[in-house]
Amino acid sequence: MGIGRPMSMDKERVSFNLSRLKKGGKNFEVVVDPDNAIAFKKGNEIDIHDVLKGEHVFTDAKKGVFAPENDMKSLFNSSDPIKVAEIILKTGEIQLTTEYRDKLREEKKKRIIGLIQRNAADPKTMLPHPLTRIENAFEQVKCKIDEMKSAEEQVDEVVKALRTVLPIKIDQVLMQLHVPPQYAHQAYGVIKRGGGIKQETWGNDGSLVVKIEIPAGMQDEVTGKLNEMTHGGVDIKILGE
Repeated sequence: MGIGRPMSMDKERVSFNLSRLKKGGKNFEVVVDPDNAIAFKKGNEIDIHDVLKGEHVFTDAKKGVFAPENDMKSLFNSSDPIKVAEIILKTGEIQLTTEYRDKLREEKKKRIIGLIQRNAADPKTMLPHPLTRIENAFEQVKCKIDEMKSAEEQVDEVVKALRTVLPIKIDQVLMQLHVPPQYAHQAYGVIKRGGGIKQETWGNDGSLVVKIEIPAGMQDEVTGKLNEMTHGGVDIKILGE
């Protein structure tokens, strides 16, 4: 499934987790399960019935105002709320409640701190920093977490900020991945979300060769995920540390 416009974290306070689309000068909304809506938007195979919290399309979900069938018919070529909802989810924007955004940020924060604690060391002693020391440094530099980016994408920026108050080093490993064509696009999404792409080459057959640099401690996690996704079809070479 394709991804439409980038997901938006609207500053407006919303009472429900919504997917919203403005079309023909009119507003259309569906109430969604936030986790499934985000996954659906990213192209994961999820039944739309598991995304929607009720099979209704609204012009204003907060007030319970349903979208007129004639508006849906003229603008979406269908008055079927499920078909209209799918278009809204694919091409509209996801708007999350403040509470859910806070929950996502807290989850990402814990994940980022865990990754740093697992992969980083004090360059003077080469021993890992205690978790509480990293947490205290995190609070001291007031790191900002983007709830819509993966933890892996944000580790480098957080480490850069932490270095202003905490001596810290993360060993990196350079890997080359050769992904067969039938898995290449799906694998590329996972690789890109993990960050660290240094070079990529697409073959005429649709295969992908990509070089990535990641924290050495994440090597097993990345290779395990790719092997599972490609059923062991990915060729992995370690180029250096």
